Amino acid sequence: MPQGTFQPARTASPQTNSRFDAGEGPGLPMPPHHLEAEQAVLGACMYTAVAVDAVRPILQAADFYRPAHADIWRSVLSLRDEGSPTDPIALSEELGRICALARVGGAAYLHTLASATPGPGNCDYYAEIVREKAELRRLQAVAVQTLQQSGVEGADPDQIRAHLQSALETTAGRGVSGSGRLGRFAVDGWDFVSEYGAQVPPIWGTPEQTGWASGESMMLVGPPGVGKSTIAHQLVMARLGFQRLVLGMPVTEGRRVLYLAMDRPPQIARALRRLVQPEDEEILRDRLVVWAGPLPTTLDREPNLLAELAAHHDADTVVIDSIKDIVGKLTDDEAVGAYNRARQQLLRSGAELLELHHQRKATADAKPGGRPTLDRVYGTTWFTAGAGSVMILSGGAGNTVVELHHAKTVTGEIGPLTVIHDHQRGTSRVDVPLDPYQLLRDAPDGLTSKELAAQMTGESDPSAKDQEKARRALKTLYEAGQATKDQEPGGSRQVRYRARARHMAAVS
Repeated sequence: MPQGTFQPARTASPQTNSRFDAGEGPGLPMPPHHLEAEQAVLGACMYTAVAVDAVRPILQAADFYRPAHADIWRSVLSLRDEGSPTDPIALSEELGRICALARVGGAAYLHTLASATPGPGNCDYYAEIVREKAELRRLQAVAVQTLQQSGVEGADPDQIRAHLQSALETTAGRGVSGSGRLGRFAVDGWDFVSEYGAQVPPIWGTPEQTGWASGESMMLVGPPGVGKSTIAHQLVMARLGFQRLVLGMPVTEGRRVLYLAMDRPPQIARALRRLVQPEDEEILRDRLVVWAGPLPTTLDREPNLLAELAAHHDADTVVIDSIKDIVGKLTDDEAVGAYNRARQQLLRSGAELLELHHQRKATADAKPGGRPTLDRVYGTTWFTAGAGSVMILSGGAGNTVVELHHAKTVTGEIGPLTVIHDHQRGTSRVDVPLDPYQLLRDAPDGLTSKELAAQMTGESDPSAKDQEKARRALKTLYEAGQATKDQEPGGSRQVRYRARARHMAAVS
């Protein structure tokens, strides 16, 4: 096919529809389009299969302004998929087979397109022009629809805003060039298992015991006042590089944190201030952004808002404090499902997510001190189903000592841990339990259960419960052959245990 100076094809025009070749009505402007660019693309694709392969990731049939051009493009793709030529002769046969040849202007119009093309070399350039015009038309349509909705009596601004946001998101997806919206997140099976499934360094914890994994959210759950924000603030400071460990586990430093302080911002500020020194000002101004108070809308109305916030503030870590302030109805599957989509969109964008959430109120049949399970988390199961890790804090409001259970694990289970909060400094540490055998070894005259309980609790008069716990520990050592026992003289019911000499020698 000859190459020549490109001129818009004017002869043998296809049948047209006035709706597309003119404005939508009297006095309305012509919708954005570029017929010459459309003709250049189609002509180039008739010239060589290389042009088809270059253009197909950029354009969809709906991107062509003239319906006839969309029909021709579909036939071009059909022929290319079959490995057949895409020249005017082959296209005429294909369009005739589906009874569309006359509708597009006949064989003469196909030959006109082929002869007028500037060549296949710049086909992707012309395809981008067609794509941009199509995106402008879609945006115009969204604007018109928004105007129509806002003019209806009793219109709900939040519903209109949510519809507009969804429409804009869809439009943006259709407008993606390169691999196209249907391929931009698709990977082959090998890359999926080797890259997505590869062991990544945890954000918090170790590869064997991961509390917070990169690419997966971590949910910290508990009743009010048990220290969820206290632990979250230490994780934030660690992500900012101020400390290396939280509860004895390493934390990977990040770049910038967006903290959504929606639940009582002044209280969050006072709590965080405990960890801050005057010399920290520069880093906090540069690497920590705090959103104080409610968001413009809830995530069940605008699921893409979370990822947009992270992108706008250039944050690689987002902290939600707390979930109840960001979802409209926590017990509604549809609302929580939308929140989970928001969560996954944020994670797919490359940001990490820490979520603070509340638990259900204690029920009469709940076992006191029992191991917390996921059904203790308030709301529908979508909250925990979409989270990578779920940790539950148990204890009373304001307690210095609380329990941390790993209810949903990534790798190995962490804990349970006894956590001791320093409310004055805003720090937390893990209470390392004393080793009964070590205490027994260090006691030349041995120990009774009451004496062991006193050493383990630090109380001069330990409770009966603590004494029973110590008695069981000593009994276990005796049964394992690590201790001997003697009845106390004078008719005492107390039994005195001593570490066996051979075990002492082995250890030393």
